[in-house]
Amino acid sequence: MHMKTILILLVLALATIFALVCVLLTKGRAPSTCQHRPPGQEDADAGHSLVFADLTPQELLQVVRYLRGQLGVPLVDASRAKPSDNCIHFGNQPDPNVTEYVVGPLPTPTYHRDVTVQKYGGKVPYHRRPALAVEYEQLGGFLKSQVFPAAPSFMRQVMEYDGSSLAALTAAPRGSRSGDRLTWFVLFQNVSGFFAHPVGLEVLVDHSSLDISRWVVSRVFYNGQYYRDMVQLESAYVQGRVSVEKVRKAPRDGDFSSMKPRAPPSAPFPLQYEPQGPRYSIRNNHVVFQAWSFAFGMSVNTGLRLFDVRHKGERIAYEISVQEALSVYGSNCPGGMSTRYMDGSFGIGRYASPLVRGVDCPYSATYLDMHYLAHAEVSRTRRSALCIFEQNTGSPLRRHYSNLESLYYGGLVNSVLVLRSIATVGNYDYVWDFVFYQNGAVEGRVQATGYTSSSFLHGDGLRYGNRVWEHTLGTIHTHSVNYKVDLDVGGVKNSLVAQDMAFEITRVPWSLEQQIERPQLTKKVLDTEEQAAFRLQEKMPRYIYFAADSKNKWGHQRGYRIQISSSAGEHVPEASSMERAVSWARYQLAVTRRKEEEPTSTSIYNQNDPWTPTVAFADFIDNETITNEDLVAWITAGFLHIPHSEDIPNTVTVGNSVGFLLRPYNYYDLDPSIYSHDGVFFTSEQDVTACETNPIACLPKTASCLPNLPPFTYDGFKNISRL
Repeated sequence: MHMKTILILLVLALATIFALVCVLLTKGRAPSTCQHRPPGQEDADAGHSLVFADLTPQELLQVVRYLRGQLGVPLVDASRAKPSDNCIHFGNQPDPNVTEYVVGPLPTPTYHRDVTVQKYGGKVPYHRRPALAVEYEQLGGFLKSQVFPAAPSFMRQVMEYDGSSLAALTAAPRGSRSGDRLTWFVLFQNVSGFFAHPVGLEVLVDHSSLDISRWVVSRVFYNGQYYRDMVQLESAYVQGRVSVEKVRKAPRDGDFSSMKPRAPPSAPFPLQYEPQGPRYSIRNNHVVFQAWSFAFGMSVNTGLRLFDVRHKGERIAYEISVQEALSVYGSNCPGGMSTRYMDGSFGIGRYASPLVRGVDCPYSATYLDMHYLAHAEVSRTRRSALCIFEQNTGSPLRRHYSNLESLYYGGLVNSVLVLRSIATVGNYDYVWDFVFYQNGAVEGRVQATGYTSSSFLHGDGLRYGNRVWEHTLGTIHTHSVNYKVDLDVGGVKNSLVAQDMAFEITRVPWSLEQQIERPQLTKKVLDTEEQAAFRLQEKMPRYIYFAADSKNKWGHQRGYRIQISSSAGEHVPEASSMERAVSWARYQLAVTRRKEEEPTSTSIYNQNDPWTPTVAFADFIDNETITNEDLVAWITAGFLHIPHSEDIPNTVTVGNSVGFLLRPYNYYDLDPSIYSHDGVFFTSEQDVTACETNPIACLPKTASCLPNLPPFTYDGFKNISRL
């Protein structure tokens, strides 16, 4: 059994307990001559990758048992804990706090060590803790038992509330200054696709106290007007001083928000299949595909991540991982205008949804389960939380048809390997992909779909979005996603180089009276972190690459280029009191020295206290030299979303995809895909129908049988608790 140590957050109630593998691969130079794996090498690599593996249910159980026996404080199961309890979360202390421990080794823990001060420079205040499922349940109970009964006439006659006919979304961050824990609850009709059915009522609850009996309503909003509490709203309503905008009661299926198809099934859509089975292999958390190999995992907080990414046996990247997904909303309703969701705090990995075969991923993909410990003392299994598949993109990776001089055709199908998970965080669904190409390129991308968030349409609401239904305002918002890319190009010592072009004006050598403008290469080595930090709206050189201290056959530094696909617009103004918590989003690209004390660009604690962020990425950029150093690229991609009528019922992925490419740049002596077994080449003098000349000609025989498809199954609705 491989040995691990893990990091435990004693605040997130056994809930968002997550693991940090501390025994990592030595970051050393990979052998440059390793083109093919020797016998047994794949098994060795698979065993090596276990150091990056997520914890198994058995390992999680051992951690829980150890903490129960060794912490010296009574622990309550996180699924039923009050805010004042210890549940691998120190609420029942003279100084309630968030404490992080390293626990190890596994499979049999024998020690734990407090690393909170080491990581954050001090204790983490208790008010920064992310909200647990049980806290949401307690807040829901508070609304039903204390808040709504305070306005019986209004709730019955205007809201038509029957005890279960309303659903709620919460805004975040929770308040306006450090120490606050005040949450706006935005109310909707409790129907399918409720996100598009606002009713105009929003309630601000102060749940700062660890004593639930001391929770109070701080403000109430209805149809453009603010009230001190529900009692004042009820009084004003009874006296006829409330401007009532009655919302038509929607059927349980949501009517316009229903995702039920409006057309009957027809002929089946096209399917892809593998005539001779998968051409990739998976062992534990290790994947091999043609010249690629990598280890993968799923952080309960930040989602999909890769480690030890190798092409032709040589490491390209030590880590490629999602860091955060930020959404900033505008509205003239309080819940909408105060929303800045930092999804890592809620759990991008925790909310990985079970994938539907044939829709979320190709039918014949390989589906993998995820095990995690969140909001309970017992680990859970998310069935089919990841998928891996090879995909024929339907276009060539490269090709040429020659009809000049010699007559020939040469081409290569663009067949790629995709690793995917889809996280449903509230209303939004994020499709997370890592894509591996045969030419040595890697792509990280995210596609956004799901339901758009909405506010109740009133007053000057059209300044903040489009009307998408009778009382529904689709609210303007931005999406920003941050990635960590720890490249090791030809070893761990790299420099950052920028190249672009400028027009050079010169005399025509053979006709000096004439002038010519010709593109000329510009090149600059970016020596410091400040030079390598490109603001969101700043013009960035079009070629930026990590350069090795070794050269290819043609005398160029071997490199990997970073190419970003993004339409991110304005960032939160830096004058904002909460901007430092999301300061990673200032930059489309920032390259820093790799440091063990800077493992992530943000923190799960930033959501509930952005005014005093636990991690501020801006502090990473301190003008250190980055020449011939171990470097990390922090990439931000995003887009602006102005919801429109075609976002009803659902936002589509088309046009809502952003990400980045890592592309070899003088890394090889020629395109490595020329060695692919999928290549096709024939001349005018050859028999193109012969299999030995053209393998495509054999497809009618080799792929003539129908695929043996597995039966359709889905476990996504099992063990779901509704708040």
